[in-house]
Amino acid sequence: MSEVDIDLSAALASVEQAGPLVNSVTNNVTVNDVANVTLHWGGLPVMSDDEREVGEMVSTAQACLLNMGTVDEAGERAMMAAGDAANESDVPLVVDPVGVGATSVRDGVAGRLVSDLDVTVLKGNYAEITALVGEDAEVRGVESVGEYSDIAETAVACAREHDTVVVASGETDVVATDEAAYEVSVGHPLMGQVVGTGCMLGVTLATFGGGLGVDRPLEIALAGTACFGLAGERAADEGEYNGPASYKTAFLDTVANMGAANAPVADERIERVLSVE
Repeated sequence: MSEVDIDLSAALASVEQAGPLVNSVTNNVTVNDVANVTLHWGGLPVMSDDEREVGEMVSTAQACLLNMGTVDEAGERAMMAAGDAANESDVPLVVDPVGVGATSVRDGVAGRLVSDLDVTVLKGNYAEITALVGEDAEVRGVESVGEYSDIAETAVACAREHDTVVVASGETDVVATDEAAYEVSVGHPLMGQVVGTGCMLGVTLATFGGGLGVDRPLEIALAGTACFGLAGERAADEGEYNGPASYKTAFLDTVANMGAANAPVADERIERVLSVE
């Protein structure tokens, strides 16, 4: 089917010009990586996660990420307060339902986030997106371990059910609206050997949201996903590394050095693979 023309240079320029303040309510495993990636794309990270202040902080921000990586009761309350504030202030809201499908607690929290909030972009791995539409998903811990040959159809169903744009991350990333699905064929196998790349993709989408605005969810999803994966490729091709740990450093350096002036080109990497009446 047809390719999609996305101007990554223009998207990166929007982020650079906005310098968005991005509040992340995220997990304690990858919080430092999430903060650094926000900064390296040109945003300003803040990690307020106290229910007493997070709403006030989000109301002054240009984007918000909610990540369920290490969810607890206080974290759930903070995420709901942050999400409500984002909706009230028209702040782009990215939700990453980490581990939904693994436990009933995570199912409950994720269900509340996607049903009670207006989500700009919903990002998850193949299993998480599958679980959110009530289908069987193979989740081990917070990792997707199954085969999902119908992920494009599933992502569209998820976008329809939750009235949002969906990013299903995997070997080939899939971006879906309620009427179409796009494959974003970018990335490098080494990215899968670094803990937290999914979390970093989530905050990349939030940071692009801060640059592009709440009314451009498909462009946020496509440009953010493409730039993230192409940064992974550029780090593998041009960076210096000896294994996953040093590759992670090369990747972060690549993100920091990737801007509008030397933006990658999506070329034929984004293709519409499904249209639904």
